[in-house]
Amino acid sequence: MRRLAGRRDESQPPIQATRSQPLRPWQIRERCFNVRRRGGLDPAEIRTFLHQVADELTVAQTALRAVQEENVRIKNALRSWQSTQSANHRYR
Repeated sequence: MRRLAGRRDESQPPIQATRSQPLRPWQIRERCFNVRRRGGLDPAEIRTFLHQVADELTVAQTALRAVQEENVRIKNALRSWQSTQSANHRYR
C-alpha cells in the first residue's frame, strides 16, 4: 500500500471507525489508498477532498460537543427547578 504523501508504518493496522470509536478528522487526513498505475485517481484531488471532509467533520464534531454541553446544562437546570418546585409543594 502506498501513501499519497509520505509513508505509513506498515506494522500498524489501518484504523477503522467503530460505533464505540467515531472516525476522527486526522484519520481521514491520514487515510492511505492504493495507487493504480493506469487509470488511477488523481492523488492531489483525493487529498484535497479528504481535507475538505475532515474540515467538515471537525465542524460537525465541535457543534455536537457544544450541543451536548448545552444539553447537560439544561438538564441540570431542569433538575434544580424540579427540586425547588417539589420542595415548595411538599410542605403546603
